[in-house]
Amino acid sequence: MVFVAPRFGLDYNRIMRQYRNVDPQRATHALEVRHDDEIYRIEIKRVATARRFILRVRNATRDAVLTMPQRAALKDARDFAERHAAWVGARLRRLPESVPFVDGALIPLRGIDTRIVHNPLARGAVAQGESDGAPALHVSGDAPHIERRVRDWLKAQCRADLEDAVDFYARAIGRAAPRIALRDTTSRWGSCSSTGALSFSWRLILAPPDVLRYLAAHEVCHLVHMDHSDKFWDLCRSICPETDMGEAWLKARGVQLHRFGAT
Repeated sequence: MVFVAPRFGLDYNRIMRQYRNVDPQRATHALEVRHDDEIYRIEIKRVATARRFILRVRNATRDAVLTMPQRAALKDARDFAERHAAWVGARLRRLPESVPFVDGALIPLRGIDTRIVHNPLARGAVAQGESDGAPALHVSGDAPHIERRVRDWLKAQCRADLEDAVDFYARAIGRAAPRIALRDTTSRWGSCSSTGALSFSWRLILAPPDVLRYLAAHEVCHLVHMDHSDKFWDLCRSICPETDMGEAWLKARGVQLHRFGAT
């Protein structure tokens, strides 16, 4: 959901010509607004092509961002944000509760609810097992290290699963399997660069295996088609029958994966 202000009254053709080379990262600021004794931090992004104020609450990063025209005044941006502070607070409160990686937390591992169990004397940093008859991750060491150890272990599991899947689908299209990189992206689950380098979100290990494999197939198919044309989707469906299911699952439930491990 977004709030959109009426069109900002400026000569936008002139602005776009003057600022088309502005680095968006250098046009990013933040402000704070207050409502009912709560303070909300709102990221400000000046965008040369923006023609109005647009306020969004981002589920993945659990924050708010206000997009504004390049030449608009920060005072106007603050006024707009303050008028909608109550809306920002209401939307943030409606987000699912975050689940940090701590003792007792229940997280999905390959789509299966798994309990984190702190076992200081266990062998190895993290080991899969059971607790009270249910799936569990036994984490050794001191309690402050649980979050890092679980995250590192999940990343390693995700890399292994993705490497197997990428190798399988690359062979299916007659290509060599490229190396992959893992990131914690908020807007894309995977990507393929113009040089054929593949990148994925490590949070795919929290999704069902068929979803992870679909993402691997999706990015591998970009080695042949660097677009989302009909030919791309035909190829993806031909090597991965779970394509439509995986795409639908991520659209409906993917954002929920970002709440796990949030601090």
